Amino acid sequence: MILFISDLHLSPARPTITKAFLDFLGKQAQGADALYILGDFFDAWIGDDDDTPDYTTIRHALKAYSRSGTALYFMHGNRDFLLGEDFIASTGAKLLSDPTVITLAGDNTLLMHGDSLCTQDTDYMAFRDMVRNATWQATLLQQPLQERKALAAQLRETSESMNSMKAEDIMDVTPAEVVAKMHKHQCSRLIHGHTHRPKRHPTPIDGKTGERIVLGDWHEQGWYLLAKGATLELVSFPIDG
Repeated sequence: MILFISDLHLSPARPTITKAFLDFLGKQAQGADALYILGDFFDAWIGDDDDTPDYTTIRHALKAYSRSGTALYFMHGNRDFLLGEDFIASTGAKLLSDPTVITLAGDNTLLMHGDSLCTQDTDYMAFRDMVRNATWQATLLQQPLQERKALAAQLRETSESMNSMKAEDIMDVTPAEVVAKMHKHQCSRLIHGHTHRPKRHPTPIDGKTGERIVLGDWHEQGWYLLAKGATLELVSFPIDG
């Protein structure tokens, strides 16, 4: 059994979602061979030195989970791109590049967070280029923790304000970019998050029918993709509270 999740947006301000994730580890995800977290696991990650108690609890839970025998994988999202090697080491996980190719149910499968597929949103793509720059990140991480927290809050407010004025299709993936990425990596399946629009999309690729699977965000419902043998199922479950 292999599981895929993304866009939990864990935060001290959302304790119900944190509890739902901890319950998920002990229930739906118990005994899995692998768990892939494809970005935006945290609502905002401003450095591995963040010792917020909720985040410490999550680290310990992930460490116990990986020690139980499940292979744990992380991919950066647009909210937690500063998640670094200290966090990865403390959880026993492996950090994946975006994109990454794996074999799933016998097929080459492309894993992405999904934000790089939204090429019509030119403002966001320019912002993404800036914050993914190693020099920019190193300079930011030199700032005091409280200053970084304040900047993260400011960036969230700006992002929400800008998104409210954008057309829905601008913030979704660009179909041509999806096909280009799948063709480049010779994959018939793509799994990603970011758009908060969970669905399975048949996708023509190189004369054949492939598939794009979009993971859901965790809000009133939790979402995960369950892979058992050759069977894949996009599953939702209610989050209490």
